Amino acid sequence: MRWLPAASGLPRRFWFIWAGALVNRLGGFVIPFLTLYLTQVRRLSVERAGFIVGLYGVGAIFAGPLSGALADRIGRRPTLLGATLCGAAAMTHLGFARGEWHIALSTLVLGLCNDAYRPPMMAMVADLVGPDLRVRAFGLLYWAANLGFAVAAVVAGLLSGVSFSVLFIGDAATTLLFGALVVATVPETRAAAPTAREGGGLFAPYLDGVMVAFLVLSFVIACIFHQSVSMLPVDMQSHQISPKVFGQLIAINGFMIIILQPAIAELVRPFRRSVILAAGCFLVGAGFGLGAWARSPAGYAVVIVVFTFGEILMMPLGATVVADLAPAERRGSYQGAYQLAWSTSFFAAPALGAAVLGRFGARALWLGCFVLGAAAALGHLAIGPARRRRLAAMRAGEIGSAAQ
Repeated sequence: MRWLPAASGLPRRFWFIWAGALVNRLGGFVIPFLTLYLTQVRRLSVERAGFIVGLYGVGAIFAGPLSGALADRIGRRPTLLGATLCGAAAMTHLGFARGEWHIALSTLVLGLCNDAYRPPMMAMVADLVGPDLRVRAFGLLYWAANLGFAVAAVVAGLLSGVSFSVLFIGDAATTLLFGALVVATVPETRAAAPTAREGGGLFAPYLDGVMVAFLVLSFVIACIFHQSVSMLPVDMQSHQISPKVFGQLIAINGFMIIILQPAIAELVRPFRRSVILAAGCFLVGAGFGLGAWARSPAGYAVVIVVFTFGEILMMPLGATVVADLAPAERRGSYQGAYQLAWSTSFFAAPALGAAVLGRFGARALWLGCFVLGAAAALGHLAIGPARRRRLAAMRAGEIGSAAQ
């Protein structure tokens, strides 16, 4: 029952956010099946469908910074409510779009709206949960997201045989339910809006050297991680491993996270965060590096198992570190910047991976992933002292302010 320590001590309002996030992910029907919808139902070519799905990513790049800045300026609750309303409306609109350019524009708008809830939600959690419990809180959110995604994929596969319209309406409905639940149960958590005197505005996270270093390392490891859904299936296909087998193998990732993540989070809690992040980056790089020798389903299963252990160590800590580094009045903007690093890597990773694979071959790609993962691990160890000095200075300032 390692669940119990992982779930204890968190405030009641956090659990409303957690429940809302789980509901939202349980209804995440459309995005995993969007390419299939465009090619089978709307009869678009694979190339045109790929272009339109790419527009979703373009919108997602801008979603994080904009919604994060709004969460700091006008508040977490109104930003989250607006994001869920717009996301539900955009999802429904896309379901009824028919012309190709209509579908393309609707997909771009959906990308801008669909993930805009993340920065205000993460800022809410950082506002409600103290530094000592944030790893648990963000870890449980990450666990819920993976559980919801796994269930949604199965349900969506069944519903798609009935009607794709049901997927769009169901996805929109759960998004609305998420927003309504959080807004109804969690009061505004923002302590104060940033003032002009505090400076930085939308660009504050990018003027923070410690934060920028963390964002660069996050971008590097995200580019490695995204090879799992871009170049890994291509490499498997070159060894006569079918897409069906790839789907079964990559499912190992989700099952491992659901089963192991809470327990592993408790086991590594005594260690410094820089060490855990470094270990996670190294395992992600090492897992993909093993792809240089993988030729069979069993070999690729080992690849997935190793990089999943790295993901379990690393992913919940990312949002935690960002929350710790952010001034209280800039938590939304900092979480938006972190989301931007991952959204941008969604574009960079396939292009870079394809270029290396096509020009130098699979072995060069996977060994390159190992080198980058090891470099990111060393980077986290190198910037760890700077982060600790920042946190000590911030806590000293909080104590000094309280004493006055």
